[in-house]
Formats: sequence, C-alpha cells, structure tokens
Amino acid sequence: MKTKNSYHQPIDLNKVTKFGYEGGLAHHGDLINSIDYDASEGTPVYAALDGLIITVKDDSNVGGEDPKLEDLGNYIEILHVNNEVSEYEHLKYQSAKIKVGDQVKRGDIIAEVGNTGWSECPHLHFMVYPKGQEYKTIKIQFQDDNRTM
Repeated sequence: MKTKNSYHQPIDLNKVTKFGYEGGLAHHGDLINSIDYDASEGTPVYAALDGLIITVKDDSNVGGEDPKLEDLGNYIEILHVNNEVSEYEHLKYQSAKIKVGDQVKRGDIIAEVGNTGWSECPHLHFMVYPKGQEYKTIKIQFQDDNRTM
C-alpha cells in the first residue's frame, strides 16, 4: 500500500550522508516503510506536506543505542489530507519551531536533526501512516521532481 498523498523530502538531500529504508535498528514489521536520513545534528527538518501539527515532543536530551531509550526520543506528527500522518523522529532537544495546532506548509522548517531516543547516530527517522494506526507505516510516494528543500 502506498500513500495517497505525494510528499517532498523532509530534509535537504545535499546534507544527508546516507539514507534508505534498510539498515535501521527498528525497520522491520510495521515500520518497514520508515526512512532514515543520516545528517549532522542541527540540520533543518522540513514539513514534507501541508498539514496540522498534532503532536510535538522536544523535551529530551537523551539518546543512545539501548532500546530502553525509545520513549525518550523527540518527535513531531503532522496530520495531512486523506487522513495520513507524517512523523519526524530523533529530533534535537528543544529544536521544535512549531507547536500543536499550528498549520504548516510544505517546506516550513519544523525542527532540527538530533540523536534522541533509541538512536545510533544523528539522523531523521521519517514515516507516514494512516491516522489512528500509529506505526503501521505505508510506502511513501514522493513528488516526481526529486527536488530537495
């Protein structure tokens, strides 16, 4: 199953050292369609599509390779048309540029890459899932033009 919406890249691919669906610590089962973008801490993260901010967590400065740290990761969730939710994880401590209830446009800076929660290096973990089905990721359809932000 693919997303109904077409998304733009949530990060400038020129600033990414490695990205892909495979190789992540948690990219199996329902998270198989998640994408990791390895990038330096502080790299801007962009809204991949217009939407409504429904969740913001940016109060953690703890991260590492221990799965017990999973709940300490910072993240943002955006609700889009067609009841799809995009999620941006492992964000830098207190880097959120938005708050719950804000409307964002594609390309707006929403936060910065971090290394919080269950994370082996600074990176952005990006995924999309149907509203109400958290972590049941669907394959992301990206815009054909392959532009970076």
